[in-house]
Amino acid sequence: VVDNPDIDIVVELIGGVTTAHSLIRRAIQNGKHVVTANKALLAEHGGELFQLASEHQVSLNFEASTAGGIPIIKTLQESFAGNQIHSLYGIVNGTCNYILTEMHERAVDFSDVLKVAQDKGYAEADPTLDVEGIDAAQKLILLIALAYRSSISLQQFHVEGITSITQKEIQYARELGYVIKLLAIAKLTDGNRVEARVHPTLVPERSLLANVGGAFNAVCVIGDAVGPTLFYGQGAGEMPTASAVVADIIDAAKSVQQGISTPISQAWLAGAQAEVGVCPIDDIETRYYIRFVVADRPGVLAKIGTILGNWQISIASVIQKDPHGMETVSLVMLTHKAQEKNMKAALAQIYTLEDVKDKAQLIRIEEEVDF
Repeated sequence: VVDNPDIDIVVELIGGVTTAHSLIRRAIQNGKHVVTANKALLAEHGGELFQLASEHQVSLNFEASTAGGIPIIKTLQESFAGNQIHSLYGIVNGTCNYILTEMHERAVDFSDVLKVAQDKGYAEADPTLDVEGIDAAQKLILLIALAYRSSISLQQFHVEGITSITQKEIQYARELGYVIKLLAIAKLTDGNRVEARVHPTLVPERSLLANVGGAFNAVCVIGDAVGPTLFYGQGAGEMPTASAVVADIIDAAKSVQQGISTPISQAWLAGAQAEVGVCPIDDIETRYYIRFVVADRPGVLAKIGTILGNWQISIASVIQKDPHGMETVSLVMLTHKAQEKNMKAALAQIYTLEDVKDKAQLIRIEEEVDF
């Protein structure tokens, strides 16, 4: 197929980063337009393949690689070309969103929902790439390349999955007015760096993102001119994915008919010349949800509060939840904005207290999506 001179367009839907990589390279070198849904391949080899496509004057279309039937790739490439993207927030993994939605609505545990998701085909037999946040991180790499013209790797930013989320966190977040979502987040900082991260996040329950349920996806893009926008739809499944693939094929076919190369993303090419740095997770500032399991005795809150204060972390609210037996209770805190490295240092010191009985549950909070 890739060597046949009578074939103009090659569609790669086999996945993986080895055979698919070599076939796409050969197709491009043979002057063929390529359509792919392979986010893992583009996240790892995107720079090389787009450079090759540019040299051979062919298009490399990849709408189906991120968020299924939601046209977020073309939107960032074309519709938002006149904007500086301030930030973007994506619910881009249907498996995780289905699991968290079921945990929220049905009050069931992670392991039980995962089994149901596997039975329904929402989760793979080995769900690691999904539930550990890697799939969402690969998609974030593509979104950052388009939004900020910067090529980054998976090793450069914080990736955290949902396996540590318990029913207690779901319930306490609800009581505090929040819903937990796995978000892929990118923000342009004042120092011309990109803040990139994937992790469970508390979002206000009244926000649009909080109400994206089941296996659906959504991407919030905030531009300097257009303001906040939200794209919502089915992020996986045969027909939504096929919709994006066929649209890319039609684009490529128009190019063949007109004898020109369709406009392709120059994100990685421009990124090589004007690459923005990645902001380390330690440098970010955000609000936090923290749950400690502590001894049920006077003075514990004062000790924890003192340590947090010493690290410039201000407590916004605190509640004591039901006892864990006779001697321990859950202490749930929301903080004001604080620097991540200060939070890590404070927690390390708090863990030395005899009254603190286990590692804290720490979840970051995003208020900017409250629309």
